[in-house]
Amino acid sequence: MTNNPRSTASIAGHPIHPMLIPFPIAFFVATFVCDLIFWRTANPAWVAGSLWLLGAGLIMAALAALAGLTDVFGDVQIRNLREAWLHAGGNVVVVLIEVYNWYSRYAHGEAAVVPTGLLLSLIVVLIMLFTGWMGWEMVYRRRVGVADDGSGEVR
Repeated sequence: MTNNPRSTASIAGHPIHPMLIPFPIAFFVATFVCDLIFWRTANPAWVAGSLWLLGAGLIMAALAALAGLTDVFGDVQIRNLREAWLHAGGNVVVVLIEVYNWYSRYAHGEAAVVPTGLLLSLIVVLIMLFTGWMGWEMVYRRRVGVADDGSGEVR
């Protein structure tokens, strides 16, 4: 039996948080790509696409955050990890930026994309590189949610 930090939010022994995080990451990176394409083409379809991607990303980020917070509050070992707080704090910043980014696009349309929306999307991608690194530090170095004993039980 290992003493790895346990993932409290799980389905059939699999942690939920890592199942959900690829979605907001993909949606927010795709928003940046749409912004780049709009900047180069001025085709308004890319603005509409980015608005939908931001909305979907925010919904999935909220779900991932709920699973992540459940894990943090469910295991003192996770709460004691510096990486956990850097990961969570950076992702809170990402969500706040993207909420503003979404609202600005909703209220102002194309005018909100270049340069402000594009810059915000770039900043979010850069922050996510850092928070992703911290998340993988927790898994690969701190063994959060890793079952080492072969039982398949969530740790």
